[in-house]
Amino acid sequence: MGVLSTSPTNMDHCIEACVKCARACEECSVACLQEPDVQARVKCLQTLKDCAEICLQSVAYMARNSVFATQHCQLCAAICEACAVECEMFKDDHCQECAKICRECAEVCRNMAS
Repeated sequence: MGVLSTSPTNMDHCIEACVKCARACEECSVACLQEPDVQARVKCLQTLKDCAEICLQSVAYMARNSVFATQHCQLCAAICEACAVECEMFKDDHCQECAKICRECAEVCRNMAS
């Protein structure tokens, strides 16, 4: 659908998933920094930041209909999967929910890239 058109597309669905995932990663990162075992979460925190950034970059690539959007979405899917794996190592609710959202985003990005 986009901002300037009226019919939703796979790209619109992917943009929405990427925005949701980026937000979840940022929120999870803030929550992880408050946990008593924050030192054990360094790799998770780094991956959360990578995931949030690649998701927002993917939104920009798709919004401008870049010829590289498909390749970018493939990389985004891989990073979202890696982030889900990291988050699943921690049993608190915010990490488990973030992992779920990351996996959903990865699936949508893979579909967008195919």
